[in-house]
Amino acid sequence: MDVRRLHGQGWSISAIARQLGRDRKTVRRYLSGNREPGVRTPAEDVFLSFLPYCRLRMADDPHLPATALFDEITDLGYRGGYSTFTRALRRHRLRPLCRGCHPGAPGAPGGGPGGPHTDHEEIRFSWTDLADSPPGWGGGVKAHLLTGSLRHAHRWRGVLLDSDEFPQVLEAVDYLLRRLGGTAPRWRFDRAAPVRCPSTGRLAKDFAPVGRYYGVEIELETAGPTAEEERRAAAAGQHWRSVVDDLGPRAAQRILDRLARWSDERLPAGDGAPSTTPALGALPPAPFPACVRTLRTVDQRGLVHFRGNRYAVPPDLAGALVEVRHRLDEPRLSITASSGAVIARHSLAPRGEGRTVADGGTVFVLERPPRLVLPGSAACPDTGVRRPPSAEASAEAEALRRRYLRPGPTVPGQRPAGARAAADGCRPGLRPRA
Repeated sequence: MDVRRLHGQGWSISAIARQLGRDRKTVRRYLSGNREPGVRTPAEDVFLSFLPYCRLRMADDPHLPATALFDEITDLGYRGGYSTFTRALRRHRLRPLCRGCHPGAPGAPGGGPGGPHTDHEEIRFSWTDLADSPPGWGGGVKAHLLTGSLRHAHRWRGVLLDSDEFPQVLEAVDYLLRRLGGTAPRWRFDRAAPVRCPSTGRLAKDFAPVGRYYGVEIELETAGPTAEEERRAAAAGQHWRSVVDDLGPRAAQRILDRLARWSDERLPAGDGAPSTTPALGALPPAPFPACVRTLRTVDQRGLVHFRGNRYAVPPDLAGALVEVRHRLDEPRLSITASSGAVIARHSLAPRGEGRTVADGGTVFVLERPPRLVLPGSAACPDTGVRRPPSAEASAEAEALRRRYLRPGPTVPGQRPAGARAAADGCRPGLRPRA
């Protein structure tokens, strides 16, 4: 308003700038209408010019390290920082799935055939807090429901949980994936699920190795639940109220599975359902190797109750507090003392069977440390092999050189102006030790 008022009185742009203490270019933008009051001019994304080259290089070599690609585009005139560069890689989803590391990926040998919905299919996970869980279930105070639905196939499955801790949630996610018959390239969780960081509100960093293990991208849903998800949550809540007082966890889960299959059969053929079921990627042979840890008290008979079954320990430990540990990729569980020493190991019985397991006659003092091996990473022949740029990538690189590296007077033995990488191949500030 001040700029327009002074300009209407005949003031020059320089005089207005001196009077208001602003730059002349700012005054000129307000007078020309190129800038609105209170609206900041968005910063220019310098990465967009290098996006086609990065996409071509990632298609040539899916295992190309980000540091190597950053050195390449820096030599082509990129002036952004490394952290800005890696954020752009994730935002534009430039790294494709390697067919050797993920055999179930669309188009990979032995994987599902690509279809119209394969590349765009995603699984939406929804979290619902239910009423108090019965004491006989042997879990936490609250019960929870996690549902996973295919976006295009309109199929869903659900699983009941007695805890919202990280390993239990991962176990439920793997259960849903195997019930759905595979995985989609993208997972999307609602913000009510316990997968976000409490301080930042973003996806928890613990889920980064989970995405690499299953070969998917994991995101948080920004919008609210859809009408279909609200109807599904209401139906699950009604199911919970009808069975919670009479049935155990295994029977309640079976009824929930029948409810989901009944919903699939009730879906009309023309109600947005695809004519063919989209192909889903193959799953690893075992779940993600997370460790479920639960504190239990040994009863008077020397038994430890865990998920509807009883596991034997030495009878002189009656009344002691022990910890039950179960790695999701192993068929056995271990019972440890407060010091961490393993008391006994047993074969894991199916949940809710009511069995008494006493086959763990061997007593261990140490437990094998957890390991994380990505499926197929050891068998992929392309791991650690660098591929040269293709003809399309070389042509794009030459266009970037002509645009950002202006030719100037050259001196014999001197690198072109604008090249930031040192002659020894290291980035500025990084030099090999003598």
